[in-house]
Amino acid sequence: MSIFKKFIQYYKPYRKLFYFDMFCALAVSAIDVAFPQILNWLTKGLYAEGTQIILRALPWIGLSLLVMELIRVGCQYFITSWGHIMGARMESDMRQDLFDHLQRLSFSYYDKNNTGEMMSKLVSDLFDISELAHHGPENILISFLKIFGSFLLMMTINAPMTLILLFVTLFMIVFTIHKNKKMRAIFMDNRKKIAGVNSRVQDSLAGIRVVKSFGNEKLERDKFCESNLKFLDSKVSSYRIMGSFRAGTSFFEGLLFITVLISGGLFIAQGSLHLSDLAVYALYINIIINPIDVLIEFTEQFQKGYSGFKRFIEVVDTEPEIVDKPNATELENVRGEIEYQDVSFSYEADSNVLNHISIHIDAGKTIALVGPSGGGKTTLCSLLPRFYDVTSGSVRIDGKDVRDIKLKSLRGAIGIVQQDVYMFAGSIRDNISYGKPEATEEEIIEAAKRANIHEFIVGLEEGYDTYVGERGTRLSGGQKQRLAIARVFLKNPRILILDEATSALDNESERHIQNSLEELSKSRTTIVIAHRLSTIRNADEIIVIGDEGIMERGGHQELLERNGMYAKYYNMQFEGLQD
Repeated sequence: MSIFKKFIQYYKPYRKLFYFDMFCALAVSAIDVAFPQILNWLTKGLYAEGTQIILRALPWIGLSLLVMELIRVGCQYFITSWGHIMGARMESDMRQDLFDHLQRLSFSYYDKNNTGEMMSKLVSDLFDISELAHHGPENILISFLKIFGSFLLMMTINAPMTLILLFVTLFMIVFTIHKNKKMRAIFMDNRKKIAGVNSRVQDSLAGIRVVKSFGNEKLERDKFCESNLKFLDSKVSSYRIMGSFRAGTSFFEGLLFITVLISGGLFIAQGSLHLSDLAVYALYINIIINPIDVLIEFTEQFQKGYSGFKRFIEVVDTEPEIVDKPNATELENVRGEIEYQDVSFSYEADSNVLNHISIHIDAGKTIALVGPSGGGKTTLCSLLPRFYDVTSGSVRIDGKDVRDIKLKSLRGAIGIVQQDVYMFAGSIRDNISYGKPEATEEEIIEAAKRANIHEFIVGLEEGYDTYVGERGTRLSGGQKQRLAIARVFLKNPRILILDEATSALDNESERHIQNSLEELSKSRTTIVIAHRLSTIRNADEIIVIGDEGIMERGGHQELLERNGMYAKYYNMQFEGLQD
């Protein structure tokens, strides 16, 4: 019922359209059910009168029937067109809600879920929702009105014979309910298996360069084949259950005709049923069978739509771990003073990545974090914009706990250039302006110049309108890195996080970008994660982070003189350069 109530909510914006659709469905059902009764009335009443009376009445009867048919056709048009449009709009609303919710979910959700499966829920799972939203209420209303109305009118003709037919119909309903339970589980399995196929495709295509570089096309083919065959097995099971379901309902439909012929013959022999009444019964059986067929189709449609909507609800009901507090405030007049107070953090409950880290960074200062991979440097930086929340302790900006600041305001004050640069499909201009969507052309060009990428861009045939390709495939690593830096120049934040910001650059480009970054860092608080220790010589403080937390801290020269871990790393790199 909880899922049903949530589904009903999507009808609210279109309730007038829905009500009129139901009115049209009611009109179509009433007219269809009325025709056999009109035939019964004509054969027993008017057509038993004299020729003159019949001829005088026929034009009016024909006109009345024509008006009824025109109403029926008009209603059918509205049901088919605007009813479907309503369903499509509801599907669109659901897809938008799902996308919006995915945008709100925290990093931890994406750490645990595959992108391909999320795509499946966003696209494939909602595909059948439109048909269910439109045909669900309409088919149920039309079918039950036709079935109930037909049995009611047949009771006025011959009650015993109608009760026999009702008894057969009840057996049919029990059979349908039994098969429905089995189909629900199978169609849910279908959804999971196709999500697995989508996941495998996304994973393989996203890493196609790695696949080809290792020559592992056959391995990827085998993995896809496994997922594809699992989906095939699930589909085969669903078609088998649908086959037995349709065969069973077809048997009961035939049984209804047999019941009419045999019991009708018996009642005619007894004199309790007229021959003309048997013809009317045959018409009503056709009217009953048609909605039964519709309900059979709807059963498959419902199970597909229900399983898709259920998976949709599972995502929408997932609460983001990182949200604004009710009393969260804006971060205004940012100075950039940062403090990590006894911070500990773990992705899983049993293993800490950070243990009791305390760091104070004065506004406008540059702090460099160095140390072995996996020591928690990137994680430490991720706690500042609240990509994750601390397990214990607190992170503060200008004395305010980041958990007490509105997320949009907090992240608006922080600029990040990550090691893994992501380029959106679009133009160079689109990717630079991502740092400030409302930026003018002059601002975009100025940001590109400061990132030392402007001359490269204007040298391209289409300049700033050049398409970068999916994930920036048409650009080199260094070019993508400089575009990412241009984004941050354009955003112009008070706090910078540079996570291996120059790692993809050659030595010459690195020098240019390093100068630009140093200019950008002036009067701004900057946290630099670096493996190239030559890039952080001028940092106000260098902090060495290892598995046991902070190992060393101090200036470049000071740490070299200590001859500790930092000196070891620095000398290793220096020796490598000499070689």
